Amino acid sequence: MSGHSKWSTIRHKKGAADAKRGKLFTKIIKEISAAARSGSDPDSNPRLRTAIANAKSANMPNDNITRAIKKGAGDLGGASYETVTYEGYGPGGTAILVQVLTDNKNRTVSEIRHLFSRSGGNLGETGCVSWMFIQKGVVIVEQGKIAEEKLMDIILEAGADDMETEDGFYNIYMDPSLLDTVRTLIESKGVGIYKSEVSMEPQTTVKLTGKDAETVIKLMEKLEDHDDVQNAYANFDIDEEEMAKILGE
Repeated sequence: MSGHSKWSTIRHKKGAADAKRGKLFTKIIKEISAAARSGSDPDSNPRLRTAIANAKSANMPNDNITRAIKKGAGDLGGASYETVTYEGYGPGGTAILVQVLTDNKNRTVSEIRHLFSRSGGNLGETGCVSWMFIQKGVVIVEQGKIAEEKLMDIILEAGADDMETEDGFYNIYMDPSLLDTVRTLIESKGVGIYKSEVSMEPQTTVKLTGKDAETVIKLMEKLEDHDDVQNAYANFDIDEEEMAKILGE
């Protein structure tokens, strides 16, 4: 099991904790508002459609969703969020991508740079590590929602590439263009979606142990905790046993 794959599971669990303290709602509202800038009709805006689906999966009230759409479309006042991706290196040469939504790029880049430098890493030029990642559509379903064989039949019908079973979740991978198709077909079978997104998957990994492994996990947690960060991706590979020790599991 790669450390990156394990990190995706940590993000799932962290998402549940974030939901309890309202932080998940804040991130989803930002994403809806940013997506709505390209059009407030979800039928013609796949990014908005995905954001709304994730909001409903997180049990966000419809009024909150509607306000976020209106805000992004310019019908309501308030901050306008800009999508920015930062690239850099963490401990042991780990490649890291950080996707943010911010209303103040100068503030955000300064804070993100500070997090990297405190962990012995550094921000780099645009394109310095993004070539190591490819876009993949990911649909996540909790295992208790459906039997594995039945879900596999559904996703193969929809054109998905692969499915991993991990720590209580099914992670289903596909070409990003098929994200809507796969999610919609699963939902049509009465199965709830935990989350769906276009993810950045690493093509090569860096093996980490000891202090580097511990430091990169702490850096990823700090990045994910930042109010402006929507997603953070990395290409580290940490043994499952060492990962569990770092996380205190």
